[in-house]
This record gives sequence, structure tokens and C-alpha cells, in this order.
Amino acid sequence: MSDFAKVLQDKCMNFSVRIVNLAHFLKSEKHEYNIADQIFRSGTSIGANIAEAECAISKKDFMAKVYIALKECNETIYWLELLYRTRLIIKKEYESMYDDANELRKILGTITKTTAENLRQQNTK
Repeated sequence: MSDFAKVLQDKCMNFSVRIVNLAHFLKSEKHEYNIADQIFRSGTSIGANIAEAECAISKKDFMAKVYIALKECNETIYWLELLYRTRLIIKKEYESMYDDANELRKILGTITKTTAENLRQQNTK
């Protein structure tokens, strides 16, 4: 595993831990179960798909897994914004989690674009 892959997996795991804690908080303190379940699924799915991408059988399979992680990241950002707008989390919590999610979104977007370009170049050779 490359150093970059290890850093990405660590970022995903750390974010997943935050998501698990957020979902627990939402259920136990705010009694909000529906959004808690949604953000739990999307937020932890990011890292799970990156873990799957590490064992991809082809570059297309790798790109598909990373793209799913990117989509899950976008969904998680949606739920974070909804939680903030409905005042279930405060601005400081929202901004901190948004910043982490947005960093992951940028990384995953770059990986997806680079991999797609590499696949296009391979297909034209």
C-alpha cells in the first residue's frame, strides 16, 4: 500500500469514527433516528468503499469504487447541512465535519478524474 493510500484510509477511518459518534449523539441526545441512520450509512460507506478499492481487480473496478465513495461523501455533506439547518448540530460541529468531508470529496474527485483520464489514454493507445 502506498503512503498516499494509507493517508486516505486513515482520513476515511477518522471521518467514520466522527460519523459514528455523531449518529450516537443524534439518537441519544436529540432523539433523531432517521437522519442519524442516513448519515451513518453514507458517512461510513466512504471508507468502506475505499477499502474495497484497494483490492480492485482492475482500474475500472477501482474507479467505480472510488466514485461510489465520492457519491456517498456528497450525500453525507447533504445530511450535515440538513442537520445544521434544522439546528440539530451547532455551527462549530457542522463546520468541522463539513471541512473533513469536503477534504475527502476533493481527494476522491481528483482520484476519479485522474483514473478516468488514465483509462481514456490507455484506450486510445
